[in-house]
Amino acid sequence: MSPQAQHTTEQTTLALDIGLLLLLSLIWGSSFTLIKVAIPTIPPFTMVAARVTIAAILLIAVARAQGHALPGRGSVWAAFFVQGLLQSALPFTLISWGEMHIASGLAGVLNATPPMFVLAIALMTRLGRQTMSSRKIIGVALGLAGVAVTMGADALSGIGTTAPLAQAAVLCASLCYALAPIWGQRFSGLPAIVTAAGAMSCAAALMLPAATAIERPWTLPPPPASAIAAVITLAIVCTALAMVIYFRLIRTLGPLGTTSGSYLRAGFAVALGTVWLGEHFSWSSLAGMALILVGVVAITVSPPAHSAKKPIG
Repeated sequence: MSPQAQHTTEQTTLALDIGLLLLLSLIWGSSFTLIKVAIPTIPPFTMVAARVTIAAILLIAVARAQGHALPGRGSVWAAFFVQGLLQSALPFTLISWGEMHIASGLAGVLNATPPMFVLAIALMTRLGRQTMSSRKIIGVALGLAGVAVTMGADALSGIGTTAPLAQAAVLCASLCYALAPIWGQRFSGLPAIVTAAGAMSCAAALMLPAATAIERPWTLPPPPASAIAAVITLAIVCTALAMVIYFRLIRTLGPLGTTSGSYLRAGFAVALGTVWLGEHFSWSSLAGMALILVGVVAITVSPPAHSAKKPIG
């Protein structure tokens, strides 16, 4: 393949990856609204157990329909167990519980911090395949600033005053989301659908006993149709479909590029609130989204080889 053809192929692949990152951010941005619909009548452990179990069944069925067999080695399943805990079981539960006690705007700001954690982990431990450069560090800072501007000062004003444990829970979920793609790089040799099915199966194995023991869901009043529909959408779209996209992006964009979608997710949460809930859309929101986009581009798009600078560290 000629250098020009190779460059064109790389550009096409990058464009596809950025499109998938936008789609993933839109999907996960909508999950905050869906959780808000379900949480008044479906408690956190039960909601997450239903979400990951439905997703696991669907992913296993699709993987087998495509001719993929799940791994048989115990070491792979042990790694799936850690992935399911970091990517789904623990953060889903922490966010669902946290949204019972703090505003969704504050939750959005706190949950947009995984790139900061990824950057800190990479600089301290050198984990992750992508080299940290000054451009990416600036991109992380721009993205975080964009999230703060988009969500507005009112969202940040609750820090330190409203449900500190709920704030800490959402931040812990963000740390899980930072660790998950770093851990998930070990599955690069597996099809994304297989990795997603294995991780979700382990998350279901964790959450079903927890929900049974803690919340005894069979004793709860029947939830309304809107809550059931929200959980089903969370399972099929925000978990099963999202995880297939997610594990592909870990291979192509790396941990920092993939978690940069956290910034976009916060922006989409504001946009969806404006369209679906009639919330006010200000010029500061538009400016914040512009900062978010600049930050994501700085993190995910590599400069031409001849102009690349020496990486940090």
